[in-house]
Amino acid sequence: MTPAIAALLSFFAYAVAYRYYGGFLTKKVFRLDSSRKTPAHLFQDGVDYVPTPPFVLFGHHFASIAGLGPMLGPAVAVIWGWVPALLWVVVGAIVVGCVHDFSAMVLSARAQGMSIGKVAEGVIGKRARTLFHLIIFFGVALAMGVFVYVLARLFSVELAPGHAGYPQAVPPSVLLMVLAGICGFLVYRRKWKWFPLATAAFLMELVSIWWYRDFGPPQWWPTPFTWSVILLTYAFLAAVLPVWILLQPRDFLNSLLLYLGIGLAFVGMFVGNPQFDAPAVSFSPDGAPPIFPFVFIVIACGAASGFHALVSSGTTAKQLDKEPHAQPIGYGAMIGESMLALLATLACSAGFASNTEWHHHYHSWNAAQGLTQNIDAFIAGTSSFVIYLGLPAATASALIATVVVSFALTTLDSATRLLRFNIEEIAASAGIQRLNRSISAAFACGAIAVFAFYDVGGKPAALALWRLFGTTNQLLAGLTLVLVTAYLRQRRWPTWPAAIPAVFMMTSTLVAMVGNLWQFAFGQQADLLLFAVGIILFILGCWLVVETVLTLRNPTIQQSVTIEFSDKSSPASASGGQRE
Repeated sequence: MTPAIAALLSFFAYAVAYRYYGGFLTKKVFRLDSSRKTPAHLFQDGVDYVPTPPFVLFGHHFASIAGLGPMLGPAVAVIWGWVPALLWVVVGAIVVGCVHDFSAMVLSARAQGMSIGKVAEGVIGKRARTLFHLIIFFGVALAMGVFVYVLARLFSVELAPGHAGYPQAVPPSVLLMVLAGICGFLVYRRKWKWFPLATAAFLMELVSIWWYRDFGPPQWWPTPFTWSVILLTYAFLAAVLPVWILLQPRDFLNSLLLYLGIGLAFVGMFVGNPQFDAPAVSFSPDGAPPIFPFVFIVIACGAASGFHALVSSGTTAKQLDKEPHAQPIGYGAMIGESMLALLATLACSAGFASNTEWHHHYHSWNAAQGLTQNIDAFIAGTSSFVIYLGLPAATASALIATVVVSFALTTLDSATRLLRFNIEEIAASAGIQRLNRSISAAFACGAIAVFAFYDVGGKPAALALWRLFGTTNQLLAGLTLVLVTAYLRQRRWPTWPAAIPAVFMMTSTLVAMVGNLWQFAFGQQADLLLFAVGIILFILGCWLVVETVLTLRNPTIQQSVTIEFSDKSSPASASGGQRE
C-alpha cells in the first residue's frame, strides 16, 4: 500500500463516519434541538459568551485543539511502524475522539457553558468536581509547559544541536496577531463582514510568509529563555482579553492557514506518490516501551485527547449559536485534527529522503523521542510533499513552519484561558466568589512556567513531561467519557457510544501510568517531582472511577447543579464564578 491509497481510504472513512455515526449521535443519542437556547444567547456578555457563526467557531475550535500534539505524537509513534499509528489516528478518532469532543460540548452547552469539571458536579457529585479540577490543572500546566519549551526553540536560531530553528516564522506569526485584532474590532465593533476582512488578512499573511522565507535573525535575536518569557507574557494577555478581540479571530485566520497547508501537503503527496520509508509494523524497537498500550498514549491529540474536552466546554460551548452546530464543530473539527495527525504519520514515515535516513532517525527509542527534532522531521517531511507541486523548498519550509508555530500558539493561548477558568472554579469551590481574571491568569502562567523551565539532572525535562502529559491527557479523555456515560444513563439514553470507548481508554491509560511510575521511580532518569505528580494523578483517576461507578449503580440526576439549563439561571449563580 502507498501513502496515497492509505490517505484515500482514511478520507472515505471520515466521510462515512461523519454522515452516519455523527448523525446518529446528534439525532438518536443526544437529541439536539435547534430551538433550545444556548448559553451564548442566554448569558451573552461580550467577553466569553458570544454567539458566533458556525464557520467562524469551527475555525476557532479547530485551531484551539490542533496544536503541537497531533504533530508530535505520530512523529514519535511511527517508530512502531506506520500501520499502528495510522489505525489509531483514523479509527480512534472516529469512535473515541470525535465522540469525546462532541459529547463534552453538548454537556457543557446544556449546563450553562460550564467547564467539564463543573459539569461533573451535577452528574456525579462535588468530590467528582474537585477531582476533575485537579486533573485538569496538572494536565494543562504540563502540556503548555512543553509547548512553551518547544515553541521557544522553534523561534530561536538553533532548534537543537545540529538543527537550525525557524525564526522566519516569527514575523508572519506576529502579523497574524495584529491582523486578528483589527478583524475582531471591525467585525464586533464596526459590524463589518467577515468574508472580505478574512480574505484580505489571509492574503497579507501569505505574502508575509513568502517575503520572510529567507529571513535571517539579527545578532540580538532572543534566546530560548527570553522567548519562553515572551510566550508566557503573550499567553497572559490572551487569557484576559475579550475572546472576540484576539482569540476567536486569530484562531479563525489560523484555521485558514492550516486548511491551505494540509491541502497542499495532501495534494502534493498524491502528485509525487512517495513510498513508505518506515516498516508497516515494528513490535520491538530498541529501547521502546511495549507497543500496547503506549501507542495509544504517545498518540493522544489526533486520535483522542482529554484537552479537547476543556476546549469544547471551556470556550466553544460558550459561543455555540445553536445546539445542532455541535456536530460540525465538535465531531467535524476532531476529524480535521485526525487528518492533521494522518498527515504527520505519512510525513514522518514517507517524507524522508531515503529508507536509510528514516532508520537513522528512528534507530532507537532515545533517538526518536527528541521533541524538537521530531517537529523538525514533521516540517521537513510535509515540506517534501509540498515541493512536489513545484513550490521552492524555502517557501514550502517557511509555510509549513508558520503553520506549526501558529497552531502551537493558538493552543497555548486557548489553554491558558482554560486554565484560568479552572483556577476560578477551584477558587469558587473554596469560597472565593470573585477572583479577578488577571490574578487567575497570572496563577495559570506561573503553573505553566514551572514545567516550562523544569529540568532533570541539569537537562530540560520536556521529554519526561510529554510522557506524563500523554497519560494525563488520556486519563482526562477516559474520565470525560465515563462522565458522559453517567449523564446518558441518568436519562435512560443509549450509553454504549460513550461507555465502550471509556472502558478502553481507562484500561489502557491506567496500565501505561503504572509503567511510567516505575520509570519515574527506578528508571535511568528517575525524578521525585514527576513520580509525585504521576502518583497523584493515578490516585485521582482511580478515585473518580469509583465515584462514577457508585453513581451508575444509582442513576438518579444529582441536585447539586442543574445540568439542563433554564432561561432564568446564570453562569455566575450556577458556578460561583464572576460574570465578565
